[in-house]
Amino acid sequence: MRASQCGSGRPDGELSRFTLRIRRSAAGWPTARKHGMSGRPAGQLGGMSIELGKVGIHQLPSGLTPEVATEVEALGYGAIWVSGSPPGDLGVVEQLLDTTGHIVIATGIVNVWQDDAATVGASWHRITARHPNRFLLGLGIGNPEATREYQQPYAKLVSYLDQLDELQVPAEGRILAALGPRVLRLSAERAAGAHPYLVTPEHTRRARQILGAGPLLAPEQKLVFETDPERARAIARPRVQNPFLGLANYVSNLRRLGWTDADLAGGGSDALIDALAVHGDAVAIAHGVTAHLEAGADHVAAQVLNPDPLPALRALAGQLQLTRR
Repeated sequence: MRASQCGSGRPDGELSRFTLRIRRSAAGWPTARKHGMSGRPAGQLGGMSIELGKVGIHQLPSGLTPEVATEVEALGYGAIWVSGSPPGDLGVVEQLLDTTGHIVIATGIVNVWQDDAATVGASWHRITARHPNRFLLGLGIGNPEATREYQQPYAKLVSYLDQLDELQVPAEGRILAALGPRVLRLSAERAAGAHPYLVTPEHTRRARQILGAGPLLAPEQKLVFETDPERARAIARPRVQNPFLGLANYVSNLRRLGWTDADLAGGGSDALIDALAVHGDAVAIAHGVTAHLEAGADHVAAQVLNPDPLPALRALAGQLQLTRR
């Protein structure tokens, strides 16, 4: 499937890029203008401009060697999402920015229970001073099973955003992990948009309806570059089951999408695993990405579950006709 032929759930089907534009208001605070798949005119407006592209990768820091990062950039991916709750000093982000030349680095996500806003805000300012327009701060409240202090999570997130405002970390420089309607709405009001994790294109469609046309929607999609269904599920099922099918936030979201107790039991039904971790050849995994774009996503963070992700990322880049750099 040619990337230029894919729909987006929006008037303009162009897959080349999505750009966050920040313009200063009369009061001096930044306000976002977003251009790209919405069909509004592109062009530099001044201030900060973060260009994510249509497709990025989602990877644990342990898999983001300098060799992987530089090849991903050369293949034409627009962003690297650092998963696994990176520490608030964001040293891993800075190292990746130092290693690469132009690709955006985003966090997917910094856990607000793990590091205070002052630490994260200072890291944001340090990194953006050295690498302007190349860092997007992904934030989230994590899961109650993993955090002893997990009480009133929505209030915690709002308070954290208030502190970042005071530290002059602009809303347009951050994105929120969001699954349910309440946090999706918050991500539109207090951030550049939403970064849902472990979701299907149906969730993307619903999220776009909640967010409206403006905010950035950048879901994660797991992929397995393997044509044999049993081998593919043997790779995917452990990564979905542990820990996600034991975490209330994700299970509740899957139930909202219509998945049943039978689907969620025993490590996940084949249908659930296949939806959450799309498998197959280059055409099939490319469709797993473009299905989100067609449902209204602006950018998709592709997480390859194969032990060596590079063959899949090369095949995906070729199928989507990403522009090599």
